Amino acid sequence: MSSPGDRTVLITGCSSGIGLCVARGLRDRGYRVITTARKAVDVAQLKSEGLESFLLDLANPESIRNAVEQILSVTDQRIYGLFNNGAYGQPGAVEDLSRETLRQQFECNLFGWHQLTCLLIPVMRRQGEGRIIQNSSVLGLVALRYRGAYVASKFALEGLTDTLRLELQGSGIRVSLIEPGPITSRFRDNAYRMWKQHVDPASSPHRDAYRAMEERLTKPGPAAPFTLPPEAVLKRVIHALESPRPRIRYYVTFPTYLFALLRRILPLRTLDRVLKRV
Repeated sequence: MSSPGDRTVLITGCSSGIGLCVARGLRDRGYRVITTARKAVDVAQLKSEGLESFLLDLANPESIRNAVEQILSVTDQRIYGLFNNGAYGQPGAVEDLSRETLRQQFECNLFGWHQLTCLLIPVMRRQGEGRIIQNSSVLGLVALRYRGAYVASKFALEGLTDTLRLELQGSGIRVSLIEPGPITSRFRDNAYRMWKQHVDPASSPHRDAYRAMEERLTKPGPAAPFTLPPEAVLKRVIHALESPRPRIRYYVTFPTYLFALLRRILPLRTLDRVLKRV
């Protein structure tokens, strides 16, 4: 097995949180790390840290094509690992989400990841090896109220990734899903901004519940019990990159382990009652 220094890993969504932590951790481990971000100011900040960085907007197909072309030109057409991470959560009851709002959620959280992955698979096939790591969520395993758009995008990601894994068997490309659960990041800040932009609580039958949701999204401190720092995800990414037999799914936080278990053992109506209280 070659050393990390011989391997290039591309990471999306590196402006903060998990993406930035993983980029720094893999760089310190000796990998050549290629970071991406949606905003030029974030790309400049990443470069100021000594990280190679490129502009990549997952909701823009042309941006993805341009980024891949630039990245492959500086890596001699080689990429060992892809960590799909860049995403956001769109809060709101399903009945309050417009078709356009749902489409935007999927453009960033699924379609952009799919396009980027498909552009890099031929590179990995030529190499005879590669690792594709998808950063999913506990909400790719179970649903919670007022998170329907995000839940739908992650459920779709889980199914697409499971299928891709089966189709790539024998190619030397290994595919893993990471299921983080609550991790310290700017996720709540971004979710609150998208909720204010796309949902009108005053005209919704869910307006009372929205008041509690808004309080949760704007409350300082950890978003939920058992919140872990992003280094917990880094640990799983390293294993997925370096293990001869990477796992299909990596659970990270206690809620992810718990709900993965409950999904297997509880009748669906009982599980619904549990999830309604979360």
